Amino acid sequence: MNAAVMAVARSAAFYGMPLVGIKRGYNGLLRKSANIKDDMQELHLDTVLDIADEPGTYLRTARCTEFLEPKYRELAVKTLREMEIGGLVVVGGDGSFQGALRLCELGIPCVGIPGTIDNDLGYTEMTLGFDTAVNVCVDAIRSIRATSRSHDRPAVVEVMGRHCGDIAVTAAVSTGSEIVVVPEVPWTVEGVAKQLQRQLDRGNTRATIVMAEGCYDSMAPFDLYEFLTSHGKPSYEGEPMSAGRFAYVMKKLCGGAEVRATVIGYTQRGAEPTARDSAFAFEAGNLAVRLLRDGVSNQVIGMRHGRVTYMPIETALSQERAFNHTLFELVNSI
Repeated sequence: MNAAVMAVARSAAFYGMPLVGIKRGYNGLLRKSANIKDDMQELHLDTVLDIADEPGTYLRTARCTEFLEPKYRELAVKTLREMEIGGLVVVGGDGSFQGALRLCELGIPCVGIPGTIDNDLGYTEMTLGFDTAVNVCVDAIRSIRATSRSHDRPAVVEVMGRHCGDIAVTAAVSTGSEIVVVPEVPWTVEGVAKQLQRQLDRGNTRATIVMAEGCYDSMAPFDLYEFLTSHGKPSYEGEPMSAGRFAYVMKKLCGGAEVRATVIGYTQRGAEPTARDSAFAFEAGNLAVRLLRDGVSNQVIGMRHGRVTYMPIETALSQERAFNHTLFELVNSI
């Protein structure tokens, strides 16, 4: 995100265009704060040149459910016009682009940059933050596998991805992990246990199961409460499956193997951007500014065939994401 903000700021300065940063997404346009400086900030090169390689989001981020209602979108348009803001660069995912589309319909020129670590937008080959998140996971999994090898302990590693398993699959492929579980493919607890047992029978006592955080939604029914209580482990009716509980279930189903769980969590969101993400942000930010300068609106930027390009927002949002079943099956079949 910061790399994109810096790129937009550099390009705006080059073309002599003043720039204002909107804080916390669309919330800033609704002027929710008592002080305007908490909602918006004028951006100059001397304030943003040093943030390109900083983790996190300089302008902050937050969901804005009010923006689903027409009256709040009209309030946002009123704010933009009062401040004489002539165009908006929107960095975000599907929800952010839906909001940008609505603003375009109300006469506000918008260009979108795909910023979501899940890589869950069908129209583009990569989204800003995905490569960085994957590399965080790869570093973590390699460290975990080294420890697993030393102690002869299989590992369950949970990565981000509520509805999209791209981080999990890419991290698994990149680390030689033996099993991957994702939201896109139905699975059973017993089936994964059999996969792990096959690895153990081969003498692979440090096998790694990489799980996307949303994979439990595609899990076949499993009575976790009954399983835990039958093995003498305290439990509560209706407890959801988690990485820690799943590791315990694997241990019991696989002959007592000392399976350990790690949830990588927010470290995936707080790393310095990789070169690939930074380069994409630089090109996308410049293209967004040039499009607005040339009067081109209602577009989103993406990557197609390895090149940065753009298309209408409606066209982009209508394209379904294609999950890479080949890679998924390759990981789980070897």
